[in-house]
Amino acid sequence: MPFESLIPVSGTIMNISRGGSCCSHMAALRTENGTVNFFIDSSTFVIDSVQLRAGMRITAFYDSSLPVPLIFPPQYHAQMAAVTGRNEQVSFQFFNRNLLAADRSLQLNISDQTVVQTANGQRFDCSPGNQYLLVFYSATTRSIPPQTTPRRIIVFC
Repeated sequence: MPFESLIPVSGTIMNISRGGSCCSHMAALRTENGTVNFFIDSSTFVIDSVQLRAGMRITAFYDSSLPVPLIFPPQYHAQMAAVTGRNEQVSFQFFNRNLLAADRSLQLNISDQTVVQTANGQRFDCSPGNQYLLVFYSATTRSIPPQTTPRRIIVFC
C-alpha cells in the first residue's frame, strides 16, 4: 500500500450492511461534508482489530491513486480504519527525525504517557522519527506548526 496516497475521512458510522460477499461490508459515515460510503473487507487494516459498529467515530483512509466510481454519495475502499475518541483526531503521515510532519502540519512532543507501538501492537522502544506514523491526539497549540502531545503513536516500519 503506498502510504503517501492515503487520504483520511472522519465521521460517525451511521450503519453497516453486508457487501457483495460474506467477507465485505459497506459502512456509511456521517461526516462534516455529508455521507461517505466505505467498503470494508478482509484487506482493510482495522487498528486493534476492533469490530466496527454503528455509532462509532472512526477515521477511514482510502488510496487516492485507485479509481473510484463517480457516484453520490462518494464510495471508497477503506485501506485502513481507526476508531477515535470524542474530540480526538488522527493523522497518518511521514514524520522526520525531529517528529515534524512532512507537510509541516503537526509537530509531535512525546511524553512518558504517550503509547508508542508498532502496527501489530508491539512496544516500540526506538525513536519513532523518520517513519510513517499514525498519531492519535486531541489538543494542539496555535503555533506554526501546531504542536501536540499525542495519546498514542503507531509506527509503520
